[in-house]
Amino acid sequence: MKVPADLKYTKDHEWLRAEGETGYVGVTDFAQGELGDIVFVEVETVGETLKKEEVFGTIEAVKTVSDMFMPVSGEILELNPALEETPDVVNKDPYGKGWMVKIKITNPSELNDLLSPEKYSSLIGG
Repeated sequence: MKVPADLKYTKDHEWLRAEGETGYVGVTDFAQGELGDIVFVEVETVGETLKKEEVFGTIEAVKTVSDMFMPVSGEILELNPALEETPDVVNKDPYGKGWMVKIKITNPSELNDLLSPEKYSSLIGG
């Protein structure tokens, strides 16, 4: 199970890569493994500002549908365009090409509440 050291994590298995006030959000390798083959990603919140832990979209696998939660408060700037044609990129590259949304972080202090790679690894039994 990959847990990149340069990301922050949530207990709900989302990751965040912060680049200044911009952030990229996706689901972890653990999450995509648990979900199985991902067939659809739905995000209808582009342009909206959401609070930390609010649902920003859903991810649908062959057997289940799961909500995706905001790791920090922010405005949804963009949905990864690759997900429309090839949602299974999340299975193949969850930390790279399989990112979900680009956000503008509105409360940078919330970054301190996220899990470190070490704490996330402990959470998933790594």
